[in-house]
Amino acid sequence: MRRVLITGTAGFIGFHLAKLLLQEGFRVHGYDGVTDYYDVNLKNRRHQILLENPNFSATVGMLEDDALLNRVSDEFQPEIVVHLAAQAGVRHSLEHPRTYIDANVVGTFNILEMSKRLNVQHLLMASTSSVYGANEDMPFVETAKADTQLTIYSATKKATESMGHSYAHLWGLPVTMFRFFSVYGTWGRPDLALFMFVDAILDGRPINIYNNGQMSRDFTYVDDLVRAIRLLVDAVPVRPADGVVPEGDSLSPVAPYRIVNIGNSDRIKLLDFIDEIENCLGKKAIRNYMGMQMGDVPDAWADTSLLRSLTGYQPQTDFREGIANFVQWFRDYHGK
Repeated sequence: MRRVLITGTAGFIGFHLAKLLLQEGFRVHGYDGVTDYYDVNLKNRRHQILLENPNFSATVGMLEDDALLNRVSDEFQPEIVVHLAAQAGVRHSLEHPRTYIDANVVGTFNILEMSKRLNVQHLLMASTSSVYGANEDMPFVETAKADTQLTIYSATKKATESMGHSYAHLWGLPVTMFRFFSVYGTWGRPDLALFMFVDAILDGRPINIYNNGQMSRDFTYVDDLVRAIRLLVDAVPVRPADGVVPEGDSLSPVAPYRIVNIGNSDRIKLLDFIDEIENCLGKKAIRNYMGMQMGDVPDAWADTSLLRSLTGYQPQTDFREGIANFVQWFRDYHGK
């Protein structure tokens, strides 16, 4: 039975990934700080569901606590590490930047050190589409230069990509970074747009629509996302012996390191997304049109050809289906 340590299992994506790996026969240990960034009850409920499986165990602890992290990993002896835990949220980073340095940079350093020490077979770490920053050439490709991050959140994520490459080069640690694109779905975070929109519309509160709605996103359903991660677990990067990288591959010429976009590869207008939420709820939103939010970008769109070539998989859940699934879960969970 393969052993996987997942950070962030009380979180949105980590919960779904742990559930999938458990279904496929993995033994999973979760590590999560269960911080109060958003509703702790929601985080605890996710863990409760996972703990119903005897092959799941969990530790509540902060990534910055390297002594605890090392003690847990020594006991569990993971073969694979999937590092998803982070201080998330672009807008939150405008007001609380230090928490991003602590959790994302220091925490990731501790994960890298632990993975190096245990000689894990594959370390997979979450990045974000936000690292593309001010880039305007779309769809975004992994091989494009990405040095114009617009928030401290995206800057810390770009830093973790660079840290991962250095460890891969210096210590031969196989590292895959994935850049997520606007993930949504059941058991989602309350600070994500879909959750906030549904909650506000049902309560008769206005929703804030930035840049007057002139925005588009590559909305990626969470089940598709974790399926892609599962497949990438087995796509272990190998340093090319001759330093020659295949065309279109983000594989490093000097390290077993690769960056992979995970998105739906579909550009959805924000206003179309909101229209579909209204259709599912049978209720119109009170729309508060606003200017562009600081640090935000008008568009994001993933080129996922590298993911397809590595795994044969392409996320493809239609946003209408994904919204309907979320609305059903939201009504059931909150009794609305």
